[in-house]
Amino acid sequence: MFLLGFILLWISASCGTEQLQNVALRGRATHSTNFGGLSSAINAIDGNVDPFYPRGSCFSSQSEPSPWWRLDLLETYRISHITITNRGDCCADYINGAEILIGDSLANNGNNNQRCATITSIPLAGTQNFLCNNMEGRYVNIILPGKTGYLTFCEVQVFGARVDQHNCKN
Repeated sequence: MFLLGFILLWISASCGTEQLQNVALRGRATHSTNFGGLSSAINAIDGNVDPFYPRGSCFSSQSEPSPWWRLDLLETYRISHITITNRGDCCADYINGAEILIGDSLANNGNNNQRCATITSIPLAGTQNFLCNNMEGRYVNIILPGKTGYLTFCEVQVFGARVDQHNCKN
């Protein structure tokens, strides 16, 4: 009986439920456009949750149709949840209506992948969690679909576990 309990615990852990970590830190970020020198795509995965854009730890696109930001996790992950920290100096509504997408496709710059969540609003300097229910994918996109404007936020944390060769499903 003890051995059976140990085996079930090991299977659960090997499927990623107890091994969640912020996998965004080792990824590569890109974007549709860059607002300026302080707004690089990589700022949103630098591990710094400082919500003030002028300090150089936030991302912002230029004003454009359907601006997007993409994170390449470099491998496929089973994603439990994503945490986003919004700007704190202004522009809290620039993220309203954005969609979080997850998948393995780069078609349309990754913007055709499945939706994890829609961001209705995050207050100034606020941080919000979005449950993704173990969606699998290599790419995480944030896009303002069908809207012309700026896309801006300060930190994206992606919590998940690498999908291993055993293809276990939760």
